[in-house]
Amino acid sequence: MNVNDLNSVSSKKVSEGKKDTRSNWMMFMFVSKCRYNVFRKQSSINACKNGFLELERFGFRFAKFGFAGTHLHLAVDVPEQYSIRVAKGMLKLWSAKNIFKEKPNFRKLYPRGSFWSGYEHHQGFGADQAAALKYIESQANHHNVEIIQDAQAI
Repeated sequence: MNVNDLNSVSSKKVSEGKKDTRSNWMMFMFVSKCRYNVFRKQSSINACKNGFLELERFGFRFAKFGFAGTHLHLAVDVPEQYSIRVAKGMLKLWSAKNIFKEKPNFRKLYPRGSFWSGYEHHQGFGADQAAALKYIESQANHHNVEIIQDAQAI
């Protein structure tokens, strides 16, 4: 998905019974609990991405993911019916469940089952969406993280 796709989202009235397609693009940043370096392997990144992508059935749309060892940045279009608080909870819950399912050894790092720390940051894209997406994509380089290619990227 590119910047033009983000701008092409049209707005329709919900009262007419049509699907709400307003653009609610947000940038989120989530940190792993205890800032463990869990996103250094491609298989861990894939497990996290797959958890997020399961939310597409609820209307979430994802543009970019940027993994940086201890944290990730992502661009997501939050459906209108969800508040930011609820969306954040859904994003964290579904990704953590899928990570523990695909990477059972992570239970040793997180015996209480809490994968994400309490810290998060979110913001709207603002005027310069291209710069925001470029920032998200450059996370590995920005934090000088070398991703171990133990699986094919999705």
